[in-house]
Amino acid sequence: MSTPGNAIFRAEEVVARCKRLASFSEDAGSTRRTFLSAPMRDCHREISKWLAAAGAEVVVDAVGNLRGYYSAAESGAPRLLIGSHLDTIPNAGAYDGVLGVVLAAALLEALNGRRLPFGIEVVGFSEEEGVRFGIPFIGSRALVGRIDEDLLNRQDTNGISARTAMENFGLRPAEIPRAALADDTLAYLEFHIEQGPMLDSLGLPLGVVETIAAQTRMEFVFVGRANHAGTTPMHLRQDALAAAAEWIVAVERTAKSHPDLVATVGQIAVKPGTINVIPGEARLTLDLRHESDDTCAGVGEALVRLAEEIAGRRGLALRRRVLLSQRAVEMDPFLVEQTEEAVQKIGCQPHRMVSGAGHDAMILAEKAPAAMIFLRSPDGISHDPAESVNIEDVAKALECGLQLLDQIASSAKSQKRMCRA
Repeated sequence: MSTPGNAIFRAEEVVARCKRLASFSEDAGSTRRTFLSAPMRDCHREISKWLAAAGAEVVVDAVGNLRGYYSAAESGAPRLLIGSHLDTIPNAGAYDGVLGVVLAAALLEALNGRRLPFGIEVVGFSEEEGVRFGIPFIGSRALVGRIDEDLLNRQDTNGISARTAMENFGLRPAEIPRAALADDTLAYLEFHIEQGPMLDSLGLPLGVVETIAAQTRMEFVFVGRANHAGTTPMHLRQDALAAAAEWIVAVERTAKSHPDLVATVGQIAVKPGTINVIPGEARLTLDLRHESDDTCAGVGEALVRLAEEIAGRRGLALRRRVLLSQRAVEMDPFLVEQTEEAVQKIGCQPHRMVSGAGHDAMILAEKAPAAMIFLRSPDGISHDPAESVNIEDVAKALECGLQLLDQIASSAKSQKRMCRA
C-alpha cells in the first residue's frame, strides 16, 4: 500500500490533472465538454499518456469510451473495471466525473508495475450527463447492450444524429456491440465527488454508497388562453402561468412532507412571453428522487392528480409526459461491505449513504456487481466552477482504493462472490 506521504503527493498530482483536463473545453473561460466534441479528443489524448505510462493498453471503443487495460499476473484472469465519465455540463467544475477517471489512473501508477490476480480496466465514459442529445449514460449503456436505433438517430440542436457524431469522431457505430462488458468482468468500482453537503456536514472525507436513488422526470404543459393583460378581468382569465405557479408551490410543500424526498421544477417556458399578454401556455419540468421506488412513484402520481385538479378548477387543459423513469439501484452488498472495511482500515469512519444523483454505476449494475465511493464536496458545491475537493480527501480515496484492491486480490471469497455467470 501507499504511505500517507506518497498518497498526498499523488493526490496533489490528481488535482493538478483534473484542473488541466478542465481546460479542454468548447467554451473559452469555462468548462463545457460534451459527447464527442473536439475537446473530448484532447481529453482522451492526455489521459492516454498517463495510462500508457502506467502499463495499460489504451483504446477508444465504438461509442467513444476511453478504455485502458492493465493486465493481470496471469492470462485468463478476470478484470475489475474502475472509472467514471469525462463529459461535463456547461459551466462545469473540474471534478465531477473526471476525478474518478484520474483517480483510477493514479491507482495504476501506485501499483508501480505490480500485477494482481485480476486485470484492471480504466474506463472514461464518453457521455453521462446527457447534454448533447438529451439522453444520459450513452457511454455506459454501450457496455450493457442498451444502444438502440432510436438513440443512434437522436439529433442534437444542430440536427446532427448520434450516429453521425460517432462517425465524425472517427468511430464505427456498427461495432458498438463489441464495446459490451467482457464475460470475464469481475466488478465495477467508481469514485465520485458526492455532489451534496452530507459528508461535509459530518466532517467525513469518504462515503460508501449503498443505493442510487430512484428518479422520475416529467414534463407538464398547462394550456389556457392568451389574452390582453389590460382588458381581461381577473375572474375571466385562463392564466397558464398562474396555474403552474400554484402547482410549483404545491410540489415544494409535498416534497417537504416526505422524508428524504427531493422534488425540483427546474425549467419553465411561457408563451407568448410578452409583458402585456396573459400567458396562454406554461411548460415545466419535474424531477423527483427518493431511495424507494414506491415513494417516488406514489408522489409522482399524487402530483399528476394535483396538476389535473388545478387545471380543471381554472378551466385549463393539461398535457404531460414521462421523460425518465429510473428505478432505485442497490450497490452490490458484498462490495459495499468490502469498501466499508477498506475505509475503516485506512483510519476513516465508514458512512453508508444514498446517492441522489444518477451515475454510470447504476447502469453497470445491470450486468456486474458495482460499488461507489464518494469524496466530500466542500460546502456541498457541484455542477459549478466553484466545485472543489480537499487534497487530504483525495489522498484517503487513493489509500482506500489500494486497500480495496489488496482485499480483493487476497480474498478468494471476494473473487468468487463477485464473479457472475
